[in-house]
Amino acid sequence: MMIPISLILGVIVLVIFLWASKSGEFEDIEGPKYRMLDDDDEDYDDD
Repeated sequence: MMIPISLILGVIVLVIFLWASKSGEFEDIEGPKYRMLDDDDEDYDDD
């Protein structure tokens, strides 16, 4: 009973991973850490 459930879950995870990689989810993995450090002072008032 547990082997078919684990195989089905494994196939579901594989399908989700392949869909995410084909849709471009993993194309820019370096960008967010540099955007986080970008200084956006012009968006805020420091009064």
